Amino acid sequence: MTKALEHVHFSSAQIIIAGFATVILLGAVLLTLPFASREPGSANFADALFTATSAVCVTGLVVHDTALYWSEFGQAVILMLIQIGGMGVVTVAVAIAMISGKKISLMQRSTMQEAISAHHVGGVVRLTGFIVRGSLLIELLGAALLAIVFVPQFGVGQGVWYSIFHSISAFCNAGFDLMGVQAPYSSLTAYAGNPVVSLTIAGLIVVGGIGFLTWEDIRTNKFHLRAYRLQSKVILCVTFCLIVLPALYFYFFELSDDLPVGERVLSALFQSITPRTAGFNTIDLAAMSEVGQMVLVMLMLIGGSPGSTAGGMKTTTLAVLLFSAAAVFCRREEPRCFGRRIDGEALRSAAAILLLYLSLFLLGGLAISAMEDLPVVDCLFEAASAIGTVGLSLGVTPGLGGPSRAILI
Repeated sequence: MTKALEHVHFSSAQIIIAGFATVILLGAVLLTLPFASREPGSANFADALFTATSAVCVTGLVVHDTALYWSEFGQAVILMLIQIGGMGVVTVAVAIAMISGKKISLMQRSTMQEAISAHHVGGVVRLTGFIVRGSLLIELLGAALLAIVFVPQFGVGQGVWYSIFHSISAFCNAGFDLMGVQAPYSSLTAYAGNPVVSLTIAGLIVVGGIGFLTWEDIRTNKFHLRAYRLQSKVILCVTFCLIVLPALYFYFFELSDDLPVGERVLSALFQSITPRTAGFNTIDLAAMSEVGQMVLVMLMLIGGSPGSTAGGMKTTTLAVLLFSAAAVFCRREEPRCFGRRIDGEALRSAAAILLLYLSLFLLGGLAISAMEDLPVVDCLFEAASAIGTVGLSLGVTPGLGGPSRAILI
């Protein structure tokens, strides 16, 4: 048996999947411990598995309000799972190996390259160090800014914990929150007009969603935009458009004219950023029009950028498809971007990813609607939130049955 296992070679994708599955199962087991929840007894395994999956996959969909149902130990487990999922299971494993002084093998380097979408195996260990140090520094800065509001409101101990929890959750694009102490499942609606909380959370989401490779490009080349990699240029341009255009729509068509201008601007900006793919909200999403909800669905499916803490199809996939469509309409032989030809393999991959996401999104949403006898739009919204690892909800998920929850998992 041992000799047979020696000849078994696992691909990078298999190692990554196995790593995620292992962390999810371990997290679920920890959440079933009696002291992980506030209610007498222990959480049932199905609820623990759903929560652990949502945390590791930095999704944010929940079946219980995080602040009211889980104890401080349970919240700490969830935060640990969020951190591992946001930075990447492989990244964390390699970082631990580096700290312990172990030599990183070529197979581990190759797996790391696959996990963070790095261009080359060379330098991937150095990049891992940059990811870990950068993530911790940004999360610490975000926590310090949030503490300005949370410490006076909740006291030193709880305020610091809330600041750390929400900073990590925002940077990792997770969407878990502890604001159920004010109102169950309220997310950040109480801070819609608070610029410190709104802008800090939104900034952390953007920084985490742009991707580590792009930030390394920015650190290396500073303001010399021409020296940036093509991928970085595409990510920055698409991200800018996906923030500004939806924000204008929300400001003029979804938010009440009775709101103060400052709060209206903050709310529009926040709602355009959070669907890709953080899961916080500062307005009641159920009160939005169906058009507004479908705009959110499209943003959730697009998601963040490669090598980031965000999920979704990725901004680069959208860009490749748009440039390809433009080439067809303009009758050009091949799609081009910033003067560079887009490789045919990239186009095929983008088309396959789009088909996969749309198929799972539609099949999942329609299946949940049929089983639960719920409105199709609401179920499609939850399905998009799950597959895009967003966490935004119209309040449907907590009331779903076992099969529907399994679909979302």
